[in-house]
Amino acid sequence: MAFAGLRQEGLTKARIEALTDGIFATVMTILVLTLHVPQSNVPVPEQDLAGEVLGLWPSILVYVLSFVTLGLYWVGHHAQFHYIKHVDRPFLWINILFLLTIGFIPFSTNLLQDYPWPPTAVRVYGANLIANGLLLLSIWLYATRHGRLVDKDLDPHIIATARNRTLVGPAIFMLGILVSFVDTRVSVILYVLVVPFYIRPSHIDVHFRGAGHHDRESAD
Repeated sequence: MAFAGLRQEGLTKARIEALTDGIFATVMTILVLTLHVPQSNVPVPEQDLAGEVLGLWPSILVYVLSFVTLGLYWVGHHAQFHYIKHVDRPFLWINILFLLTIGFIPFSTNLLQDYPWPPTAVRVYGANLIANGLLLLSIWLYATRHGRLVDKDLDPHIIATARNRTLVGPAIFMLGILVSFVDTRVSVILYVLVVPFYIRPSHIDVHFRGAGHHDRESAD
């Protein structure tokens, strides 16, 4: 093939990071539009308004869960790109598919807000989160396979730790979908429990800080 030997110097990871940041910022901004002010044909009396707002707690919970989950995926993507040094065309499309599932979050969030406990809504939401996690994992697996897009001497422990940590989310979300056949409220609790797992520091954060410190020393 005529182009097989050409280097893809025009493909830079900076463009991917810019697109990814833009998509995340947009999705996280429009996510608030999934919340609806209590509607009534007549103005709600002040003494009843607090109750109406409190009645929105399931929708607010799902909004917060989705917003924080998006933040977790953004952090994960950012951490991966600390180690990814260059890109190629297949990698670009894996990243675009990841962003496609991120862009679907407002829909699945709105569905779960309008139908808080029916199994279909809970499963669609869970499936969306599974797709997010598996595609983020695919980005990492593709980039690190045989040192394809990372430094050849990248510590295998970092590769394995990041891989295993990314797998936890989809595994719990899948469990949540299975549990939805029994009790969808437990499913939502499982979705929520993923948040503190990813917020807490881990091995990879120690390596990340160490690598960043090394990079600064090299620059100096």
